[in-house]
Order: sequence, then C-alpha cells, then structure tokens
Amino acid sequence: MAFTNLLLDKHELIGTLTLNRPEKLNAMTPTLIAEMGEALTEVEKDPEIKVLIIRGAGRSFCTGYDLTVGLAGAGGERYTLDSDQRSLQHYVEHWLRLRDLPKPVISMVHGYCLAGGSQLAISTDMIFVAENASIGFPSIPAGAGYVSSFWNWMVGPHRTKYLAFLPGSRISGKEAEAIGFATRAFPAESLERETYDYATRVTKVPAQKLRLEKLAINRAMDIRGFRTTVLAGAEFDAIFHFGPGNEEIRAVQKERGLRGAIQWYENK
Repeated sequence: MAFTNLLLDKHELIGTLTLNRPEKLNAMTPTLIAEMGEALTEVEKDPEIKVLIIRGAGRSFCTGYDLTVGLAGAGGERYTLDSDQRSLQHYVEHWLRLRDLPKPVISMVHGYCLAGGSQLAISTDMIFVAENASIGFPSIPAGAGYVSSFWNWMVGPHRTKYLAFLPGSRISGKEAEAIGFATRAFPAESLERETYDYATRVTKVPAQKLRLEKLAINRAMDIRGFRTTVLAGAEFDAIFHFGPGNEEIRAVQKERGLRGAIQWYENK
C-alpha cells in the first residue's frame, strides 16, 4: 500500500514505519494519522513483520500535531466544545490502537519528540532515544491535560507537573532515560544500530509469547487506570480550549500564526 506521509518497509521480520514529512519535522496532520491507522492494519496482518520500529525522516522524530493544519473539527464539522472533545478523543483512541497492536513496537527517537509526538512514543512498547534528542511539551499554553495524562504514567505526577506547568519544557534523551520516559538512551551515531540489533533479537522469540507478554503488561496498566486516564485527557483539553485561559493565545495565534504566537509567548 502506498502512503503520502509515511513509508512502510520490512526486512527479516522487522517492519519500519517512517513518518515522512521531514520538511515539517514530521508534524502530524489528520491525513498522516489516518494513514498510520491503515499502516497498523497492514502490519498486524503481515506474518513477515514480527517487530515494528517507528522512526522519523530527516532531522526529527516528530514535533507533535501540525497546528497550522488543525485537528479538531476536521472534515467541515462546526467547531464546538463537543466536536473538539470528540476529535481529541479520536486521536487518543488512535494511540490506544497503536498500544494494543499485538506485536512489539519500538520508537526510535532522534531530534525533536514534542507534544503529540511524545504521545506517539509513549504508546509504543519501548522508547529508544538519542542522548541529544529534545523531548517535551507544547511550546505555547494552548491545551491542558492532553499530553500530561500520557507522561504521568512514564515519569510520575511530580515530574509531569514540573514539566507541564511550563510550556516549552524540554529534556534531553539522556535525562529522559534517567527519569523513566525512555527505555534506553544511546549516542546519536549508534541509535539506529542499537535499535535494530535489539529488534533482531526479539524476532527470535515466539510470536505468541510476545503477544501474551504485551497483553499481560498492558492489561495490568489498564486495571490501574491508564486507558481511562488518557481518554479523560481529551475532556480536560476541550474544556481548556473553550475557557478563558485560552482566549489570549488563540487571539495571538489567529493574528500572527503559530510561529508568531510561539515568539510572542517566549518574549512575554
């Protein structure tokens, strides 16, 4: 299957799904996310793919959602609090589907991994990062509870608050490993080799064991509330979008565009 925004390759039981908008640092559009859903269906059905690696083309893994395109109200639907919540929940359900893929999935993170890009990474089974990667939250205070609901499960409530309370918070790949966001951190020049070496070793394990191990661990997390928590993040985010806390930044973004709004906030 041919994709516009993705590349899907396979070699020796390892699939590689590459986000392919390098000129936009792989910021995600509704089209890219829809194509990812199609690719996951293909991967799930393909017996020649036992492990999936997700990576980004060019200089970055993924800088999050492409806010110059917009996500909520896509398809011509009137933008209301209700439509916003449904749209945001749709994307959380997409990440849950990635998390539920009955095959091991590894994020291979280099460059930037921000905002929605970190939701993507957290939804995989392992996060291998370059030590010099830049990982963190949205650059402007345009949402609440959406990204942080994922981070809480990785780094705990206090570190999540420490980062989420300050838009534009960033940590390095090395720091991400130290606080539990990343599974392993490697020098940038060895990230690809280390990731594929690990994936190759995993392909030797029976597929049923891999599926059952993943299911057992995910189910334990869901019993503790993971699924409910990240779905609730869509509700908190929609409430903020239509609340007084978002009015100023929305007005600036409408006038100056996303880049201008980021510059305005940094200089505020």
